[in-house]
Amino acid sequence: MFKYLLLKAIFELSDIDIVERSRYDMSFKYFLDMAPEVAVIDASSLTKFRKLRLKDMNLLDMLIGKTVEISLEKGIITSKAIIVDATHTKARYNQKSPREILLDRSRKLRKAVYMADESLKAKLPAKNTSDVLENEIAYCQKLIAILETEGGICALPKIKEPLNLLKETVEDDLEQLRISEDQDARVGHKSVDSSFFGYKTHIAMTEERIITAAIITTGEKNDGK
Repeated sequence: MFKYLLLKAIFELSDIDIVERSRYDMSFKYFLDMAPEVAVIDASSLTKFRKLRLKDMNLLDMLIGKTVEISLEKGIITSKAIIVDATHTKARYNQKSPREILLDRSRKLRKAVYMADESLKAKLPAKNTSDVLENEIAYCQKLIAILETEGGICALPKIKEPLNLLKETVEDDLEQLRISEDQDARVGHKSVDSSFFGYKTHIAMTEERIITAAIITTGEKNDGK
């Protein structure tokens, strides 16, 4: 399930399209360690896993532990040294707002539609010009409804995939997009005149670049051992 989610993040696809691609894409099957004839999961299982099951606070430690275990079994780790470093992570609320995410995904969908059939431009709803999230949601719902009535064009993968992703965002992920101010983040400094607002990830890794441990702290902490 976690590998499916990695593919979902890398290729920016909906649950439905990730599962569909895994049905016939041999590179996906290879990554998922599946034989060509093995059936894929149901898309609803991935949705449930992502929304309901993926809340284990020790997930990071578990994944790192499994990675190190496999690396030792395969003889990938041979070094004895451990390298320690810290990376900076900005707080999520400093990134795209829910409206900006919807804007970006609807724009990609329109671009794909215009490339396939520019005559549809006249049928699409007028773009939302306000900064109100609810208005942007309403626009996206109208856009989805109109394209789905067009039938055949939605079967094209270059349109179906961004359409499904926008639908999933509106119907399923919107509560996750409503990000309030991050109370735990802190201001940290990369240098004397450069700062960021967020966290530090302190990482230990072998010389083969296999991560063996990771600890998250607030941004103002020093890069200690």
